[in-house]
Amino acid sequence: MITFAAGANSIDLADVVRLRKVDPNFAVPFNFRAVDGAFFVSNPLGDWIVLQPDELRRLAEGDATPGDGLYERLKERNFIAAEIDKAAQATRWAGKHRFLHYGPTLHAFVLTGRCNFGCTYCHSSIVGMHRKDTDMSIEVAERAVDMAFRTTSPGLTIEFQGGEPLANWEVLQHIVEYARQTNALAGKALSFSLVSNLTLLDDEKLEYLIDRRVQICTSIDGPEDAHNAQRPWKDGNGFQTTTGWMKTINERYVAQGLDPNLYRVEALPTITRPLLGRAKDIVDTFVGLGCRALFLRKLDPFGFAARSVRQLGYSMDDFMRFYMEAVEYIIELNKQGVQVMERNAAIMLSKMIADYEPNYLDLRTPGGAVIGQLGYHPDGTIFSSDEGRMVAAMGDNAFMIGSLDNTYEELMTNATTRALVIASTNETQPDCVSCAYKPYCGQQPEYNYKTQGTIGGRMRDSTWCRKHKSIFDFLAYRLKNADAEEMEMFRRWTTNRPQEHFLQERGPI
Repeated sequence: MITFAAGANSIDLADVVRLRKVDPNFAVPFNFRAVDGAFFVSNPLGDWIVLQPDELRRLAEGDATPGDGLYERLKERNFIAAEIDKAAQATRWAGKHRFLHYGPTLHAFVLTGRCNFGCTYCHSSIVGMHRKDTDMSIEVAERAVDMAFRTTSPGLTIEFQGGEPLANWEVLQHIVEYARQTNALAGKALSFSLVSNLTLLDDEKLEYLIDRRVQICTSIDGPEDAHNAQRPWKDGNGFQTTTGWMKTINERYVAQGLDPNLYRVEALPTITRPLLGRAKDIVDTFVGLGCRALFLRKLDPFGFAARSVRQLGYSMDDFMRFYMEAVEYIIELNKQGVQVMERNAAIMLSKMIADYEPNYLDLRTPGGAVIGQLGYHPDGTIFSSDEGRMVAAMGDNAFMIGSLDNTYEELMTNATTRALVIASTNETQPDCVSCAYKPYCGQQPEYNYKTQGTIGGRMRDSTWCRKHKSIFDFLAYRLKNADAEEMEMFRRWTTNRPQEHFLQERGPI
């Protein structure tokens, strides 16, 4: 396993560059970071290059001329100010930041606080199945759909969250039908997503979800023993039931003629302390289930996880050792012909080598709070995000931006919204401004607030920053040393194939 120091950026520019000889007109603005004896250097456009120490000195001092090799490399990567095609780069920048012209695209509908599982780390602060008073009503559901369709975005996804959203099945169905009818006039790119443990599913419900093209996502926390220990279900074997439905759903997609490499049930693991030593077991479990991707999620500071951190928590160094072991194993499997990827890496690599913004809301600037997503509580209150309503479930309404009684314009322009946009913009963070990974990174104010008591956060001692910077360091190392086979694998991970089957038909239905 790679053992480089994830925080190795202590080299000062004065150690490499003769500051009195710096040419301020030669290079575009750039940041750098020491990686594996060299420097990962990036510019605000998102281009990067790996330079040896003397090459970094020559970049800063303007000591490169046409024909010397370095000049051509720097020109190709847009580091020479005089060689920049400003119009082309402006168009490129605008394309990657087109989300700034949209409104929220993700609308998380919390259908109920009830859940039949007892997950040890539950981020949603669920209640028992008898608490029907926590269900969203049809009246609130329709008003929430009306609000979601007021977004200025050309597309929107309604995501069914909980608790366990299948516990409020009639309202889920009503939302799908009402939204489809609304879209007959709105003509937006509409899709639905269900986040469920699948144990309340039956053949009739599945038939409806398949017919209405609702994308289905679940959670699998690794091998059967680990999954059932972390996600206990008093009514049976949760692992067997959930994976059984995954298999059935995937078979239905194949029967419809859909590409099984693109259309499969997404399953997400949450990594707790007992799983840190089982990286290969987790990967093997997902591969055995036919999954093509893992999203290795660190335990978040929301809900019950904040109380169980002493039993389930770990240091960021522990997580990164786990993460690198898992991804290196995934890379080895790919070299053996098993196509599987890790989604954190795929998202970051999309920005670094595929030069497109995958619109992952937690890693963009400004972040996704309010302007990228909204969270709708069953009582009609509206939050900055799904994480914002998780904070509210812990007794703190800091991220409540209003309710269904407000207008869309009031939600988008109030003081809380403005503060969250500013707080989630990298250019407002002193450490982010000078970071080599700034063009590819972002922040989550809700995470900052729960871990540091401020929506802006302090990146110098932020576990959020530590995690992402460490993964970027790992990827920069792999990119620096990748052979042709590995680069082709990374490019395959960044291939953007939209799942158009899940888009609803526009116009009359």
